[in-house]
Amino acid sequence: MNQDQPTCHSASPEPSPSETFVAFTAGLWKQNPVFVMVLGMCPTLAITNSVRNAIAMGLATTFVMASANAFISMVRKLVPKQVRIATYISMIATSVTIVDYLVKAISIPVYKALGPFIPLIVSNCLTLERAESYAGKNPIGKSILDGLGMGLGFTFALTCLGTVREVLGAGTFLGFPLFGSNFEPWVLFLLPPGGFITLAMWLLTFTLWRERSDKRKRAREAALEKPVEIAS
Repeated sequence: MNQDQPTCHSASPEPSPSETFVAFTAGLWKQNPVFVMVLGMCPTLAITNSVRNAIAMGLATTFVMASANAFISMVRKLVPKQVRIATYISMIATSVTIVDYLVKAISIPVYKALGPFIPLIVSNCLTLERAESYAGKNPIGKSILDGLGMGLGFTFALTCLGTVREVLGAGTFLGFPLFGSNFEPWVLFLLPPGGFITLAMWLLTFTLWRERSDKRKRAREAALEKPVEIAS
């Protein structure tokens, strides 16, 4: 006798507030695109010779990642595996085109300073990595937050590099002079070698900071797990 058993399709659970918070904050610190995952090195080294360019590039990448993640998450179950990469690139290219026109409409000097690096966001390993590993496997809400978190983490890293390079290389911050007329700028920091030196300095600082934080965290956990001796 054949007994037909009803098949139950359980809906995917909604992400909890803690999961949503982790999805947003991971890119800012624990999985920072530049200081932890070391992704997107081409724009990181090329356009961080000023804070203005760094912030503009970071915000442009943030918009692309958030919007592209949203598009990819919406169609992730409809796209065949054989063409998913091509589909992802097409969606990222659409977001990049929108950003390209927005930057050109807002500020021509910034548009000229960023040059070809806005169109190159399409091939940025950071945007492709998050599209493949996260947006293609998660719901739209978490995908947008992941894109925003990773983009803002990328913006934070670029701003850190741009601040050091502009302050030391030009003696200014956002174009405003910081030192007197006797200050001699370290022009090296505005040149390509200065980008590598600044990146190495920030990577070392960030790594040491994280190692000390992890060591303090392990020490607190060990203290909590230590059994309490009861006097007989």
